[in-house]
Order: sequence, then structure tokens, then C-alpha cells
Amino acid sequence: MSVAEPQGLNFECETGNYHTFCPISCVAWLYQKIEDSFFLVIGTKTCGYFLQNAMGVMIFAEPRYAMAELEEGDISAKLNDYEELKRLCLQIKRDRNPSVIVWIGTCTTEIIKMDLEGLAPKLEAEIGIPIVVARANGLDYAFTQGEDTVLAAMAARCPKQVPVTQTEKNERNGIQKLLNFGKQKEQVAQEESEYIDHPPLVLFGSLPDPVVTQLTLELKKQGIKVSGWLPAKRFTELPVIEEGYYVAGVNPFLSRTATTLMRRRKCKLIGAPFPIGPDGTRAWIEKICSVFGVTPQGLDEREGKIWQNLEDYVQLIRGKSVFFMGDNLLEISLARFLIRCGMTVPEIGIPYMDKRYQAAELAFLEQTCNDMGVPLPKIVEKPDNYNQVQRIYELNPDLVITGMAHANPLEARGINTKWSVEFTFAQIHGFTNARDILELVTRPLRRNNNLKDLGWDKLVKEEAPV
Repeated sequence: MSVAEPQGLNFECETGNYHTFCPISCVAWLYQKIEDSFFLVIGTKTCGYFLQNAMGVMIFAEPRYAMAELEEGDISAKLNDYEELKRLCLQIKRDRNPSVIVWIGTCTTEIIKMDLEGLAPKLEAEIGIPIVVARANGLDYAFTQGEDTVLAAMAARCPKQVPVTQTEKNERNGIQKLLNFGKQKEQVAQEESEYIDHPPLVLFGSLPDPVVTQLTLELKKQGIKVSGWLPAKRFTELPVIEEGYYVAGVNPFLSRTATTLMRRRKCKLIGAPFPIGPDGTRAWIEKICSVFGVTPQGLDEREGKIWQNLEDYVQLIRGKSVFFMGDNLLEISLARFLIRCGMTVPEIGIPYMDKRYQAAELAFLEQTCNDMGVPLPKIVEKPDNYNQVQRIYELNPDLVITGMAHANPLEARGINTKWSVEFTFAQIHGFTNARDILELVTRPLRRNNNLKDLGWDKLVKEEAPV
């Protein structure tokens, strides 16, 4: 991944604190994505309280996760870790019978040096269910990197050889079953013949099934076949990954997974911008096409129609400014899309910047700024929030995209904010979901326009604390 960084962008590092969620929150979306999984979070009561609060809204959905609480006795190494984990895993097997159990190691397991990687293979052989160990602890830079750790661990479980028997093939082709649902055999055979001959391509990143289908179909229109997704809908349908396969990511926070696929599985990474916004989706498709020697067809018209459909939202934000405080590592991609919409971005705060994995996105950000005739944003890694708040006062942006910790204090001072975590859980990838991004971005601006009609803006300014 040795790619030269763009020369024009200004990078700084302030070594502030990480004001983000704990990465064990990745359980919230991963257990829904991998339908035959069960997540066992191994930590203290604090971790349990966090999960209860973060996922309390899902209590009626009977989520497939549990908490293995470490008591004082465990921390003093007086209890038998193996026997306790065995009891819990046998109970999970009896009650849920999942295809895989994912152990999420928290900060506590790191501090007391709990050998989860050593315990897992022995217990896996004893209970007969695969156990994947992922250290999604608070030592990571952003909460979204919990997914990165889990996917990197799952990459090691992907089959290394193409299945031979028809039964094995049927078990592994989950994405094809999704695309071919309700179609006749003749129709499927005809569509299969429309693909060009190219090396296998595997995409990685956890997305809802409708978005997976959308992106797969966008590539299919160009004659490119997606061999599989990591993660798959089911653990038993994890994609085959052989040496020499091509892989492409859909999220900017998956650098550890990308590195694992390249170094451990000897894959070739396609360094493309991420498919966020119509501009990013087009660039992502074009880069994949260029790697396989395909001339993209119809992307001008496709992107043009999407921009036409977005015009009502774009009018609300064109000429306005947005400031990113930094939270979920989606900041570069979102800023690039909003600049294309006509906004200016004075500063992009980001908890951690992997310049190799995001090289194509950074170059695209610089190109977008040049195309739109706006100044290049300053990118601040690991920002100091005190300094950032001072800069927000000086710059007076129209909108601040920030973590939940700072939203209410900023709102109380008359500054429009949007929670960055909402972009993590919203469907923002692909051509058709660009509208959802702008729905989130414009919501506080639309709310304020409505309040002005009621005369509330004057009241807020009068009562705002100094």
C-alpha cells in the first residue's frame, strides 16, 4: 500500500484525546449482518452497561450477543477462565446453536493478559463450533474500528480453495442466491454469460443486504462479477479467498482488514475512493473497471440523474460551510461529497488517518476541491477538542458534524450540529443512498428554517450562554 500522499493537503496532528464510542459497539451492526453468529463480549460490568445503553433500543429484537463479565476474582486470576467460557459457550450452543461464536476481547482482557487466542482453538475443538477471537477494545482510535478487527479475524477463516462439489458451491454462493432469487434457470444462465473474463473480486465491509445488492448490481452492469463479500450474510457463506484474488473495501476504517488480506491471504488491493455519494460511487466503479481493463458504460448518465434528484437538498447547503470534529473515520469521504455539493470545509478532524489505505480518497478530495474552486481543508489527526472549539468560534461554520459528547454543548451556544454516529448506522453507500446522507446533513438546517418562522431563533440567541 505504498502510495504517495497528495501534496496539496495540509495534515496536522494535535495528540488530543479520542472522544469516540468504545469499539465493542460494532456488535450492534455485525450481529444483524451475520445472521448465524453469536457475539460474546468478554469484559467488566462497565462494558455490559455500555452495551445495554448502546443497544437498549434493540431489546425486543432478541439480539444475538451476551456479556461474559469478569469479576474481581477473575482479575486476581483466582478463577478458571477456560471452564467459565466453556460453560457460557455450551449454553449458547444449546440455546442458539450458531454457526460461529465471536469472542470480543475488551480492554480488561488486554490488561490482565487473558489468552483468548490460546483458549479458543481448544474450546472450539471441544464444543464443535468455530470461535473467532477479535480484540475490539477501547485502545483503538475510533469505534468503527471494532468492525475492522472482527473482519480481519474472519478473513483468516475464509476458505482457501474453490469448493469442488455442487453442495459446497451451493452453501458458499450466498450473494448469487440473493441476486438470482425468483429467476428462471435460463435467465440466470444468460445473465452469467454477460460477465467479462476477469480475476475473482471480493468486496469487504459490513453493509445492509439492500446496499450489498445495489453495489453488486452496479458492477454487474459493467460486466464485473463479485465473487463474494466479507462478511457474508451467513458465516457458512464466507467467500473463498485464494492467493492473487482482488479485493476492494467499501469503508475508510477497514485498513487492518485490507492489510490482513494482502499480507496473510496474498490478495491484491484495489485502492479506490469509497462508494459514498454519487461521485465516490462512480470513482469506485471506474477504478475497479480500470484494474480489470473494462471501459465503464453509462456512468455519466447514471451519476447525472442522481445529482438531478438531489438538487432540492443541494440548494439548502450550497455555499454553506461544515466543520468535522472527528469521530467515525468517515470524515474524509463525507467531506469530499459535501464539497461536491457546493459546501466549503475549513477543517476535517479525524481520530486516525491511514494515508496508505485512504490514498485514493485523499487524492479525490484534493481533485474535488480544485474542480469546485474551493480552498483545501486542513486535516487534523487526533484533534484536541478544546482547540477545535476555539476554531469553531472563530470560523463560525453553518454546521458542525461531531460526536454525541459535544453536540448538546455546541447547540446550547447557537451552533448547528449533527451527530456523526448517525452516518455510521444510515445507509450511505452507492448511488441511490446519497439522498439519505443529505437528509441527515440538512435536517438541522431545515429545522432552524422552521424555527425562524416561529421566531425561536431570537429567543435562542438571547438565552445562549457565553
